Amino acid sequence: MATGKPDLPKLYPVGGFKLGTTSAGIKTPGRPDLVVMETIQGSSVAAIFTKNSFCAAPVIVCKERLSRSQPRYFVTNTGNANAGTGEQGLLDATSTCSSLASLAGVEIDAVLPFSTGVIGELMPMEKIRAALPDAFNNLNESGWEEAARGILTTDTRPKGSSVRFGDDNLITITGIAKGSGMIKPNMATMLGYVATDASVDQELLHSALVRANERSFNRITVDSDTSTNDSVVLVATGTSGITIDENSFEEFVEHLTNTFINLAQSIIRDAEGATKFVAVVVDTARSRSEALGIAYSVAESPLVKTALSASDPNWGRILAAIGRSGVEDLDVNDVQILLNSVLIADHGAKANSYSEESGQMAMQPEDIEIRICLNRGNVSETVWTSDLTYEYVRINAEYRT
Repeated sequence: MATGKPDLPKLYPVGGFKLGTTSAGIKTPGRPDLVVMETIQGSSVAAIFTKNSFCAAPVIVCKERLSRSQPRYFVTNTGNANAGTGEQGLLDATSTCSSLASLAGVEIDAVLPFSTGVIGELMPMEKIRAALPDAFNNLNESGWEEAARGILTTDTRPKGSSVRFGDDNLITITGIAKGSGMIKPNMATMLGYVATDASVDQELLHSALVRANERSFNRITVDSDTSTNDSVVLVATGTSGITIDENSFEEFVEHLTNTFINLAQSIIRDAEGATKFVAVVVDTARSRSEALGIAYSVAESPLVKTALSASDPNWGRILAAIGRSGVEDLDVNDVQILLNSVLIADHGAKANSYSEESGQMAMQPEDIEIRICLNRGNVSETVWTSDLTYEYVRINAEYRT
């Protein structure tokens, strides 16, 4: 199940950035599951990672290497998260990097590892080492679509976004992501890779990444679970010859943020078992924390999410989720709740204009907006989520079988 259009948009190549994909048979024979990426010498690289204390071995390795060097290669495997694997997991992540470094003729610190899949199982290192040469030999600047498919796990479709902008479309930003379940990033997404051919120094690139991430991947939730492996990487190759400076930074961040939002929303549209794409908008709040607290309380409520699955305008569940969000001195008589522009609750009760028929009609589309007007400030925030279906339970009940 998924919502929206399944087709990938056109993914423009980024000069100086190559991707190669193959099948190592890690979990499913013949399925693409190993991706190598290469960025040109001199590129700037920024990354952020999960805040889960039980972070995976590759996350630990990535953080250490980024603190002392600029990477040239990324290697991603699916089917195995290499999380909860102790010292052996660190050795396996390092071994994978060593094998790729030998193929590429670079120092091991120039390689960053990424993994996604089942937690708590050791890596099938023989399969990975045997497949790495094929992925390396497949490196090319047009390899985005194959890589988008190669990083998937329970996803039903690849996820990508791409834009060209500026005078004569001189700057390109292209990205791919994966994620379908265990999604409340609290930093990024399960895995995301975005590259631009602009030249951006390290400090500005990291700032752009943090800002774009905060408005996109930090605004989605499927099941309120933060993964052990969440990672998002932003690369600037500089091959366009255009330098992003303080004068052009805001425009760059705007385009980058839109790319991130497209990727984040595509994760929600492909959430495990999803039949609804839901925007929870909280406006006229006093603060961002207040707005987000209410938005996540509604977006993560199992009762709200199951009502969405049934297309049931059960506004009482939304009202209850707002009330338990912890907002101080909330006057419920000021709160209004709308479903796809249909006013359902006002002055602490069912709106006088509301009818069950109008509520049912508002709940029928795939795309649902729950708008909560607090009428106590001028801050607005949006969180994107999905419904909770029988299929979600089946997928996660059978995940390891």
